[in-house]
Amino acid sequence: MSKVATRFAPSPTGPLHIGGIRTSLFNWLYAKNKGGTFHLRIEDTDKERSKDEYKDQIIKSLKWIGIKYDDDEYIQSTKKKIHTDIVNELLQNGYAYKCYCSNEEIEEQKKRAKQKKIPYIYNRKWREKNDADAPKDIKPVIRFKSKVDGSTVLKDLVQGDVQIDNNTIEDFIILRNDGSPTYNLSAAVDDHQMKITHIIRGDDHKINTFKQIQIYLAMKWELPSFAHIPLIHTTDGKKLSKRDKASTLDDYSKIGIMPDALRNYLLRLGWSYKDKEIFNLEESIKYFNLEGIGKSPSKLDISRILSINEHYIKNTDENNLYSQLNEYCILYKKKIPSDKDKKIKISLTFLKNKAKTLEDIYNNAQYIISDQVNFNDEDLRLIDQTSKKIISEFLGKITRLNELKKEILEPIINELIKSNNTNFKGVGQPLRIALTGSKFGPGIYDIIISLGKEEVVKRLSNKIFS
Repeated sequence: MSKVATRFAPSPTGPLHIGGIRTSLFNWLYAKNKGGTFHLRIEDTDKERSKDEYKDQIIKSLKWIGIKYDDDEYIQSTKKKIHTDIVNELLQNGYAYKCYCSNEEIEEQKKRAKQKKIPYIYNRKWREKNDADAPKDIKPVIRFKSKVDGSTVLKDLVQGDVQIDNNTIEDFIILRNDGSPTYNLSAAVDDHQMKITHIIRGDDHKINTFKQIQIYLAMKWELPSFAHIPLIHTTDGKKLSKRDKASTLDDYSKIGIMPDALRNYLLRLGWSYKDKEIFNLEESIKYFNLEGIGKSPSKLDISRILSINEHYIKNTDENNLYSQLNEYCILYKKKIPSDKDKKIKISLTFLKNKAKTLEDIYNNAQYIISDQVNFNDEDLRLIDQTSKKIISEFLGKITRLNELKKEILEPIINELIKSNNTNFKGVGQPLRIALTGSKFGPGIYDIIISLGKEEVVKRLSNKIFS
Protein backbone atom coordinates (compact mmCIF):
# COMPACT_ATOMS: atom_id res chain seq x y z
CA MET A 1 0.00 0.00 0.00
CA SER A 2 1.23 3.51 -0.86
CA LYS A 3 2.38 5.83 1.91
CA VAL A 4 -0.53 8.07 2.95
CA ALA A 5 -0.46 11.48 1.28
CA THR A 6 -3.10 14.19 1.75
CA ARG A 7 -3.42 17.71 0.44
CA PHE A 8 -5.17 21.00 1.03
CA ALA A 9 -5.96 22.83 -2.20
CA PRO A 10 -7.30 26.38 -1.67
CA SER A 11 -7.81 29.00 -4.38
CA PRO A 12 -6.07 32.32 -3.63
CA THR A 13 -9.15 34.35 -4.59
CA GLY A 14 -9.96 35.68 -1.12
CA PRO A 15 -8.99 35.34 2.56
CA LEU A 16 -8.79 31.75 3.80
CA HIS A 17 -12.13 30.70 5.24
CA ILE A 18 -12.43 29.03 8.67
CA GLY A 19 -13.96 25.97 6.96
CA GLY A 20 -10.84 25.72 4.80
CA ILE A 21 -8.67 25.81 7.90
CA ARG A 22 -10.63 22.92 9.40
CA THR A 23 -10.32 20.94 6.15
CA SER A 24 -6.55 21.50 6.11
CA LEU A 25 -6.38 20.51 9.80
CA PHE A 26 -8.20 17.23 9.18
CA ASN A 27 -5.96 16.44 6.20
CA TRP A 28 -2.81 17.28 8.14
CA LEU A 29 -3.79 15.30 11.24
CA TYR A 30 -4.81 12.26 9.20
CA ALA A 31 -1.50 12.25 7.32
CA LYS A 32 0.54 12.69 10.51
CA ASN A 33 -1.49 10.01 12.33
CA LYS A 34 -0.63 7.58 9.52
CA GLY A 35 3.02 8.62 9.28
CA GLY A 36 2.36 10.14 5.86
CA THR A 37 2.82 13.50 4.15
CA PHE A 38 0.62 16.57 3.87
CA HIS A 39 0.87 18.96 0.93
CA LEU A 40 -0.34 22.46 0.10
CA ARG A 41 -1.56 23.02 -3.45
CA ILE A 42 -2.39 26.56 -4.55
CA GLU A 43 -5.10 26.34 -7.21
CA ASP A 44 -4.41 29.65 -8.92
CA THR A 45 -5.72 28.95 -12.43
CA ASP A 46 -8.35 31.71 -12.11
CA LYS A 47 -5.90 34.40 -13.17
CA GLU A 48 -8.33 37.31 -12.87
CA ARG A 49 -9.26 36.63 -9.24
CA SER A 50 -6.09 34.96 -7.92
CA LYS A 51 -3.83 37.31 -5.97
CA ASP A 52 -0.44 36.87 -4.30
CA GLU A 53 -1.74 38.62 -1.18
CA TYR A 54 -4.31 35.82 -0.70
CA LYS A 55 -1.70 33.14 -1.35
CA ASP A 56 0.53 34.74 1.30
CA GLN A 57 -2.44 34.94 3.68
CA ILE A 58 -3.15 31.22 3.20
CA ILE A 59 0.47 30.31 3.99
CA LYS A 60 0.56 32.68 6.97
CA SER A 61 -2.75 31.32 8.33
CA LEU A 62 -1.56 27.71 8.23
CA LYS A 63 1.67 28.70 9.96
CA TRP A 64 -0.22 30.69 12.62
CA ILE A 65 -2.45 27.77 13.59
CA GLY A 66 0.48 25.32 13.56
CA ILE A 67 -0.17 23.31 10.38
CA LYS A 68 3.10 22.45 8.62
CA TYR A 69 3.03 21.13 5.06
CA ASP A 70 5.71 18.95 3.49
CA ASP A 71 7.82 20.18 0.58
CA ASP A 72 7.24 23.49 -1.21
CA GLU A 73 3.81 24.72 -2.24
CA TYR A 74 2.52 23.00 -5.39
CA ILE A 75 1.45 25.82 -7.72
CA GLN A 76 -1.27 24.63 -10.09
CA SER A 77 -0.79 27.31 -12.75
CA THR A 78 2.75 26.05 -13.43
CA LYS A 79 1.39 22.62 -14.46
CA LYS A 80 -0.75 23.79 -17.39
CA LYS A 81 1.24 21.78 -20.00
CA ILE A 82 0.75 18.55 -18.02
CA HIS A 83 -2.98 19.28 -17.80
CA THR A 84 -3.39 19.99 -21.53
CA ASP A 85 -1.34 16.89 -22.40
CA ILE A 86 -3.84 14.78 -20.44
CA VAL A 87 -6.74 16.51 -22.25
CA ASN A 88 -5.17 15.57 -25.59
CA GLU A 89 -4.66 11.98 -24.40
CA LEU A 90 -8.32 11.73 -23.38
CA LEU A 91 -9.29 13.18 -26.77
CA GLN A 92 -7.14 10.68 -28.68
CA ASN A 93 -8.44 7.73 -26.67
CA GLY A 94 -12.10 8.61 -27.24
CA TYR A 95 -12.88 9.79 -23.71
CA ALA A 96 -13.37 13.43 -24.74
CA TYR A 97 -14.63 15.40 -27.73
CA LYS A 98 -14.68 18.88 -29.22
CA CYS A 99 -17.89 20.82 -28.64
CA TYR A 100 -18.69 23.65 -31.05
CA CYS A 101 -21.89 24.87 -29.40
CA SER A 102 -22.08 28.65 -29.29
CA ASN A 103 -22.71 30.54 -26.05
CA GLU A 104 -26.18 31.35 -27.37
CA GLU A 105 -26.99 27.65 -27.83
CA ILE A 106 -25.84 26.82 -24.29
CA GLU A 107 -27.86 29.70 -22.83
CA GLU A 108 -30.93 28.49 -24.74
CA GLN A 109 -30.50 24.98 -23.29
CA LYS A 110 -30.20 26.42 -19.78
CA LYS A 111 -33.31 28.55 -20.34
CA ARG A 112 -35.37 25.53 -21.43
CA ALA A 113 -34.21 23.51 -18.42
CA LYS A 114 -35.22 26.36 -16.13
CA GLN A 115 -38.66 26.58 -17.75
CA LYS A 116 -39.14 22.82 -17.24
CA LYS A 117 -37.81 23.18 -13.67
CA ILE A 118 -35.17 20.50 -14.19
CA PRO A 119 -31.39 20.70 -13.60
CA TYR A 120 -29.47 21.81 -16.69
CA ILE A 121 -27.43 19.06 -18.36
CA TYR A 122 -25.64 19.73 -21.65
CA ASN A 123 -27.51 17.88 -24.44
CA ARG A 124 -24.36 16.18 -25.77
CA LYS A 125 -25.01 17.57 -29.28
CA TRP A 126 -21.37 17.18 -30.43
CA ARG A 127 -20.65 13.90 -28.62
CA GLU A 128 -20.93 11.74 -31.74
CA LYS A 129 -20.55 14.36 -34.49
CA ASN A 130 -17.65 14.53 -36.88
CA ASP A 131 -15.24 17.47 -36.75
CA ALA A 132 -15.84 17.87 -40.46
CA ASP A 133 -19.28 19.26 -39.58
CA ALA A 134 -17.73 21.89 -37.32
CA PRO A 135 -18.48 25.57 -37.93
CA LYS A 136 -15.35 27.50 -38.93
CA ASP A 137 -16.06 30.60 -36.81
CA ILE A 138 -16.32 28.87 -33.40
CA LYS A 139 -13.35 27.77 -31.32
CA PRO A 140 -14.40 24.56 -29.52
CA VAL A 141 -14.24 23.59 -25.88
CA ILE A 142 -13.21 20.03 -24.98
CA ARG A 143 -15.80 18.01 -23.07
CA PHE A 144 -15.32 14.75 -21.20
CA LYS A 145 -17.50 11.85 -22.36
CA SER A 146 -19.30 11.03 -19.14
CA LYS A 147 -20.93 7.64 -18.72
CA VAL A 148 -24.59 7.65 -19.73
CA ASP A 149 -25.65 4.21 -18.47
CA GLY A 150 -25.72 2.59 -15.05
CA SER A 151 -24.65 4.14 -11.78
CA THR A 152 -21.49 4.82 -9.81
CA VAL A 153 -21.01 4.11 -6.12
CA LEU A 154 -18.59 6.26 -4.12
CA LYS A 155 -17.29 4.43 -1.07
CA ASP A 156 -16.94 7.52 1.07
CA LEU A 157 -14.88 7.16 4.25
CA VAL A 158 -17.19 9.54 6.13
CA GLN A 159 -20.57 9.44 4.37
CA GLY A 160 -20.60 5.70 3.59
CA ASP A 161 -21.72 4.46 0.16
CA VAL A 162 -23.05 7.28 -2.04
CA GLN A 163 -24.69 6.24 -5.32
CA ILE A 164 -25.46 8.40 -8.34
CA ASP A 165 -27.04 7.68 -11.73
CA ASN A 166 -24.38 8.29 -14.37
CA ASN A 167 -26.80 10.08 -16.71
CA THR A 168 -27.11 12.91 -14.16
CA ILE A 169 -23.48 13.91 -14.76
CA GLU A 170 -23.19 16.06 -17.88
CA ASP A 171 -20.36 15.92 -20.38
CA PHE A 172 -18.39 18.50 -18.43
CA ILE A 173 -15.83 20.85 -20.00
CA ILE A 174 -12.21 19.91 -19.35
CA LEU A 175 -10.57 22.53 -21.60
CA ARG A 176 -11.99 25.98 -22.29
CA ASN A 177 -11.84 27.52 -25.76
CA ASP A 178 -9.02 29.80 -24.59
CA GLY A 179 -6.88 26.72 -23.95
CA SER A 180 -7.14 26.78 -20.14
CA PRO A 181 -7.98 23.56 -18.24
CA THR A 182 -10.98 23.51 -15.91
CA TYR A 183 -11.04 22.74 -12.20
CA ASN A 184 -12.11 19.09 -12.39
CA LEU A 185 -9.46 18.20 -14.95
CA SER A 186 -6.64 20.07 -13.19
CA ALA A 187 -7.56 18.77 -9.73
CA ALA A 188 -7.69 15.14 -10.89
CA VAL A 189 -4.38 15.39 -12.77
CA ASP A 190 -2.65 17.17 -9.89
CA ASP A 191 -3.88 14.64 -7.32
CA HIS A 192 -2.49 11.86 -9.49
CA GLN A 193 0.80 13.68 -10.11
CA MET A 194 1.20 14.39 -6.39
CA LYS A 195 0.43 10.73 -5.54
CA ILE A 196 -2.37 11.78 -3.19
CA THR A 197 -3.87 8.70 -1.53
CA HIS A 198 -6.68 10.32 0.48
CA ILE A 199 -8.78 13.30 -0.60
CA ILE A 200 -10.52 14.83 2.43
CA ARG A 201 -12.69 17.83 1.57
CA GLY A 202 -16.08 19.46 2.08
CA ASP A 203 -19.18 17.53 1.06
CA ASP A 204 -20.09 20.29 -1.40
CA HIS A 205 -17.44 18.64 -3.61
CA LYS A 206 -19.27 15.30 -3.95
CA ILE A 207 -20.44 15.92 -7.54
CA ASN A 208 -16.88 16.97 -8.47
CA THR A 209 -15.63 13.70 -7.02
CA PHE A 210 -17.86 11.68 -9.36
CA LYS A 211 -16.51 13.66 -12.32
CA GLN A 212 -12.90 13.24 -11.21
CA ILE A 213 -13.37 9.50 -10.66
CA GLN A 214 -14.35 9.18 -14.32
CA ILE A 215 -11.12 10.93 -15.37
CA TYR A 216 -9.12 8.55 -13.14
CA LEU A 217 -10.83 5.52 -14.64
CA ALA A 218 -10.38 6.77 -18.22
CA MET A 219 -6.65 7.28 -17.58
CA LYS A 220 -6.39 3.89 -15.81
CA TRP A 221 -4.95 5.53 -12.72
CA GLU A 222 -5.26 4.07 -9.23
CA LEU A 223 -8.18 5.73 -7.45
CA PRO A 224 -7.49 7.60 -4.19
CA SER A 225 -9.80 7.22 -1.21
CA PHE A 226 -12.37 9.97 -0.68
CA ALA A 227 -13.82 11.48 2.52
CA HIS A 228 -16.37 14.27 2.38
CA ILE A 229 -16.79 16.21 5.59
CA PRO A 230 -19.96 18.18 6.42
CA LEU A 231 -19.76 21.94 6.07
CA ILE A 232 -19.67 24.49 8.87
CA HIS A 233 -22.90 26.44 9.33
CA THR A 234 -23.72 29.71 11.07
CA THR A 235 -25.79 29.68 14.26
CA ASP A 236 -28.81 30.26 11.97
CA GLY A 237 -28.09 26.99 10.19
CA LYS A 238 -26.89 28.57 6.94
CA LYS A 239 -23.71 27.63 5.12
CA LEU A 240 -20.84 29.78 6.43
CA SER A 241 -19.39 31.98 3.70
CA LYS A 242 -16.40 34.32 3.37
CA ARG A 243 -18.78 37.25 3.77
CA ASP A 244 -19.84 36.16 7.25
CA LYS A 245 -18.36 37.84 10.30
CA ALA A 246 -15.84 35.60 12.07
CA SER A 247 -15.20 33.53 8.96
CA THR A 248 -11.41 34.06 8.62
CA LEU A 249 -8.50 33.50 11.00
CA ASP A 250 -7.84 37.24 11.16
CA ASP A 251 -11.31 37.68 12.69
CA TYR A 252 -10.16 35.50 15.60
CA SER A 253 -6.54 36.55 16.01
CA LYS A 254 -7.46 40.25 16.21
CA ILE A 255 -9.70 39.68 19.24
CA GLY A 256 -7.00 37.64 20.93
CA ILE A 257 -7.94 34.02 20.28
CA MET A 258 -4.86 31.85 20.69
CA PRO A 259 -3.86 29.51 17.83
CA ASP A 260 -3.80 26.37 20.01
CA ALA A 261 -7.30 27.16 21.30
CA LEU A 262 -8.76 27.73 17.84
CA ARG A 263 -7.09 24.59 16.53
CA ASN A 264 -8.59 22.62 19.43
CA TYR A 265 -12.02 24.09 18.70
CA LEU A 266 -11.85 23.29 14.97
CA LEU A 267 -10.67 19.76 15.74
CA ARG A 268 -13.78 19.19 17.86
CA LEU A 269 -16.09 20.90 15.35
CA GLY A 270 -17.67 17.84 13.78
CA TRP A 271 -15.19 15.31 15.21
CA SER A 272 -15.10 13.54 18.54
CA TYR A 273 -13.01 11.07 20.47
CA LYS A 274 -14.84 9.53 23.45
CA ASP A 275 -15.90 12.47 25.65
CA LYS A 276 -12.54 14.26 25.54
CA GLU A 277 -12.72 18.03 24.92
CA ILE A 278 -9.17 19.41 25.25
CA PHE A 279 -6.41 18.05 23.00
CA ASN A 280 -2.81 19.15 22.88
CA LEU A 281 -0.97 18.82 19.58
CA GLU A 282 0.44 15.35 20.27
CA GLU A 283 -2.97 14.05 21.38
CA SER A 284 -4.64 15.56 18.28
CA ILE A 285 -2.30 13.60 16.02
CA LYS A 286 -2.49 10.43 18.11
CA TYR A 287 -6.28 10.19 18.32
CA PHE A 288 -7.46 11.69 15.03
CA ASN A 289 -9.34 9.35 12.71
CA LEU A 290 -11.97 9.62 10.01
CA GLU A 291 -14.40 7.41 11.93
CA GLY A 292 -14.87 10.18 14.50
CA ILE A 293 -16.20 12.67 11.93
CA GLY A 294 -19.97 13.15 12.09
CA LYS A 295 -22.26 13.22 9.06
CA SER A 296 -24.20 16.38 9.98
CA PRO A 297 -23.12 20.03 9.55
CA SER A 298 -21.56 21.74 12.57
CA LYS A 299 -22.53 25.17 13.84
CA LEU A 300 -19.87 27.76 14.56
CA ASP A 301 -20.21 28.75 18.22
CA ILE A 302 -18.22 31.83 19.27
CA SER A 303 -19.10 31.32 22.95
CA ARG A 304 -17.51 27.86 22.82
CA ILE A 305 -14.40 29.30 21.15
CA LEU A 306 -14.12 31.87 23.95
CA SER A 307 -14.59 29.16 26.58
CA ILE A 308 -11.80 27.00 25.12
CA ASN A 309 -9.59 30.08 24.74
CA GLU A 310 -10.15 30.92 28.41
CA HIS A 311 -9.04 27.38 29.29
CA TYR A 312 -5.83 27.81 27.28
CA ILE A 313 -5.13 31.24 28.82
CA LYS A 314 -5.42 29.76 32.31
CA ASN A 315 -3.33 26.69 31.52
CA THR A 316 -0.59 28.08 29.26
CA ASP A 317 2.89 28.55 30.71
CA GLU A 318 3.15 32.24 31.60
CA ASN A 319 6.33 32.85 29.61
CA ASN A 320 4.56 31.46 26.56
CA LEU A 321 1.42 33.43 27.39
CA TYR A 322 3.39 36.67 27.69
CA SER A 323 5.11 35.97 24.37
CA GLN A 324 1.71 35.52 22.68
CA LEU A 325 0.33 38.63 24.41
CA ASN A 326 3.32 40.67 23.24
CA GLU A 327 2.93 39.43 19.67
CA TYR A 328 -0.79 40.22 19.78
CA CYS A 329 -0.11 43.77 21.03
CA ILE A 330 2.46 44.40 18.27
CA LEU A 331 -0.03 43.25 15.61
CA TYR A 332 -3.25 44.82 16.84
CA LYS A 333 -2.58 47.28 19.68
CA LYS A 334 0.71 48.92 20.71
CA LYS A 335 3.97 47.24 21.63
CA ILE A 336 4.27 46.81 25.39
CA PRO A 337 6.84 49.39 26.60
CA SER A 338 10.09 47.67 27.56
CA ASP A 339 10.02 49.24 31.03
CA LYS A 340 6.59 47.65 31.67
CA ASP A 341 7.11 44.14 30.37
CA LYS A 342 8.58 42.77 33.60
CA LYS A 343 5.67 44.16 35.65
CA ILE A 344 3.12 42.67 33.26
CA LYS A 345 4.92 39.34 33.07
CA ILE A 346 4.85 38.84 36.85
CA SER A 347 1.26 40.13 37.01
CA LEU A 348 -0.11 37.60 34.50
CA THR A 349 -1.07 35.30 37.37
CA PHE A 350 -4.00 37.63 38.14
CA LEU A 351 -4.34 39.63 34.90
CA LYS A 352 -5.48 36.43 33.17
CA ASN A 353 -8.24 35.83 35.73
CA LYS A 354 -11.64 36.01 34.00
CA ALA A 355 -9.88 36.84 30.71
CA LYS A 356 -11.37 35.02 27.73
CA THR A 357 -9.01 36.57 25.17
CA LEU A 358 -5.57 38.15 24.89
CA GLU A 359 -7.42 41.42 24.32
CA ASP A 360 -9.01 41.02 27.77
CA ILE A 361 -5.53 40.62 29.31
CA TYR A 362 -4.35 43.70 27.41
CA ASN A 363 -7.32 45.69 28.70
CA ASN A 364 -6.79 44.40 32.25
CA ALA A 365 -3.15 45.52 32.05
CA GLN A 366 -3.90 49.05 30.84
CA TYR A 367 -3.37 50.53 34.29
CA ILE A 368 0.22 49.19 34.19
CA ILE A 369 0.93 49.96 30.54
CA SER A 370 -0.31 53.55 30.62
CA ASP A 371 1.39 56.16 32.83
CA GLN A 372 -1.65 58.39 32.46
CA VAL A 373 -4.72 57.38 34.47
CA ASN A 374 -7.88 58.27 32.56
CA PHE A 375 -11.00 58.77 34.63
CA ASN A 376 -14.61 58.81 33.50
CA ASP A 377 -17.13 61.12 35.15
CA GLU A 378 -19.31 58.26 36.38
CA ASP A 379 -16.46 56.67 38.39
CA LEU A 380 -15.17 60.02 39.65
CA ARG A 381 -18.61 60.78 41.11
CA LEU A 382 -18.07 57.79 43.42
CA ILE A 383 -15.11 59.59 45.03
CA ASP A 384 -16.89 61.46 47.83
CA GLN A 385 -15.31 63.13 50.87
CA THR A 386 -15.08 59.82 52.77
CA SER A 387 -13.33 58.23 49.77
CA LYS A 388 -10.85 61.12 49.57
CA LYS A 389 -10.15 60.72 53.31
CA ILE A 390 -9.51 56.96 52.82
CA ILE A 391 -7.17 57.65 49.88
CA SER A 392 -5.27 60.27 51.90
CA GLU A 393 -4.93 58.01 54.96
CA PHE A 394 -3.77 55.05 52.84
CA LEU A 395 -1.24 57.29 51.09
CA GLY A 396 0.18 58.35 54.44
CA LYS A 397 0.55 54.77 55.61
CA ILE A 398 2.02 53.33 52.37
CA THR A 399 4.64 56.08 52.18
CA ARG A 400 6.25 54.65 55.31
CA LEU A 401 6.44 51.05 54.00
CA ASN A 402 9.68 49.50 52.75
CA GLU A 403 8.00 46.70 50.73
CA LEU A 404 4.57 45.86 49.40
CA LYS A 405 3.19 42.44 50.30
CA LYS A 406 -0.39 41.32 50.87
CA GLU A 407 0.34 40.34 54.49
CA ILE A 408 1.64 43.89 55.12
CA LEU A 409 -1.16 45.65 53.21
CA GLU A 410 -4.03 43.63 54.68
CA PRO A 411 -3.84 45.03 58.24
CA ILE A 412 -3.70 48.58 56.81
CA ILE A 413 -6.84 48.01 54.72
CA ASN A 414 -8.63 46.41 57.72
CA GLU A 415 -7.68 49.36 59.90
CA LEU A 416 -9.11 51.81 57.31
CA ILE A 417 -12.35 49.78 57.14
CA LYS A 418 -12.70 49.97 60.90
CA SER A 419 -11.72 53.64 61.36
CA ASN A 420 -14.02 54.81 58.55
CA ASN A 421 -16.91 52.56 59.58
CA THR A 422 -17.17 50.97 56.14
CA ASN A 423 -16.55 47.63 54.43
CA PHE A 424 -13.92 46.19 52.09
CA LYS A 425 -15.64 47.69 49.02
CA GLY A 426 -15.77 51.07 50.73
CA VAL A 427 -11.96 51.09 50.89
CA GLY A 428 -11.06 49.02 47.84
CA GLN A 429 -13.27 50.85 45.32
CA PRO A 430 -11.90 54.39 45.80
CA LEU A 431 -8.33 53.06 45.81
CA ARG A 432 -8.99 51.06 42.62
CA ILE A 433 -10.49 54.10 40.86
CA ALA A 434 -7.57 56.30 41.97
CA LEU A 435 -4.97 53.78 40.80
CA THR A 436 -6.56 52.46 37.58
CA GLY A 437 -9.26 54.94 36.55
CA SER A 438 -12.00 52.31 36.88
CA LYS A 439 -14.07 50.69 39.59
CA PHE A 440 -13.61 47.39 37.71
CA GLY A 441 -10.38 45.44 37.44
CA PRO A 442 -8.06 43.15 39.35
CA GLY A 443 -8.07 42.81 43.14
CA ILE A 444 -6.81 45.85 45.02
CA TYR A 445 -3.81 44.00 46.54
CA ASP A 446 -2.75 42.80 43.09
CA ILE A 447 -3.05 46.34 41.69
CA ILE A 448 -0.96 47.91 44.45
CA ILE A 449 1.80 45.26 44.37
CA SER A 450 2.00 45.24 40.56
CA LEU A 451 2.34 49.04 40.33
CA GLY A 452 4.99 49.31 43.03
CA LYS A 453 5.30 51.83 45.82
CA GLU A 454 6.64 54.74 43.75
CA GLU A 455 3.83 54.55 41.17
CA VAL A 456 1.12 54.05 43.82
CA VAL A 457 2.30 57.11 45.75
CA LYS A 458 2.41 59.16 42.53
CA ARG A 459 -1.13 58.20 41.50
CA LEU A 460 -2.70 58.64 44.94
CA SER A 461 -1.09 62.09 45.19
CA ASN A 462 -3.27 63.35 42.31
CA LYS A 463 -4.84 66.70 43.28
CA ILE A 464 -8.27 65.34 42.26
CA PHE A 465 -8.31 63.39 45.53
CA SER A 466 -7.27 66.27 47.79
